[in-house]
Amino acid sequence: MSASPTAAAIQPPHSKPQHLELDTVVIRFAGDSGDGMQLTGSEFSRIMGRVGYDFATHPDYPPEISAPTGSLFGVSGFQVKIATKSALTSGDRADLLVVMNPAALKAALAEAKRGALLIINSGAFTPANLDKAGYAGNPLTDASLEDYALLAVDMSGLTAAALAECGLRRKESARCKNYFELGLMLSLFGQGFEDAVGDIHQRFGDKNPQSADANIAALRAGHAYAASAHG
Repeated sequence: MSASPTAAAIQPPHSKPQHLELDTVVIRFAGDSGDGMQLTGSEFSRIMGRVGYDFATHPDYPPEISAPTGSLFGVSGFQVKIATKSALTSGDRADLLVVMNPAALKAALAEAKRGALLIINSGAFTPANLDKAGYAGNPLTDASLEDYALLAVDMSGLTAAALAECGLRRKESARCKNYFELGLMLSLFGQGFEDAVGDIHQRFGDKNPQSADANIAALRAGHAYAASAHG
């Protein structure tokens, strides 16, 4: 068994100290129903399991399957407990919350512990999305999250930049940001991305090689970002 799961490398430069060097770490992914949170969470869990950790998961599906994008009723989640010994349940409140838009933050923040690390897709915090989620201001800049450790990453913009030469339409490229998120998480927890590449080929390769290539590019970009910014 390798060392306990850790997110100590993801300290934002001006955040409060955040240490997740624990026997167990509870992680919650939250985003739109189309953001692939179940896929991201299950892939992350499987890869962590392959290197020797035990894990228990719990998917949360949105209250409304066809809810408008960016709305509270369309938030989808996935929670996993990663443990060095035995994970009998998916855990209670999260040590680490990963959110893809303002609605996901509003819906899932109560499920995070005070002082938890929040990894947030800052690229989705546009005035329109903030309004849909019912925010009067931007929680990334108004100090409302000061009780948490905040790591804001423009996953939307960085994914688009990584896929600029892939020949995909903008909407198709945007669907790959969950693999950027997966690459980021794998890097932060000290894991490579090779297993994830194999899973992508198995899932998309024969049917849609262009999507496979795009998702791999997003995965690599997320992994490289975490390694360069917080390695």
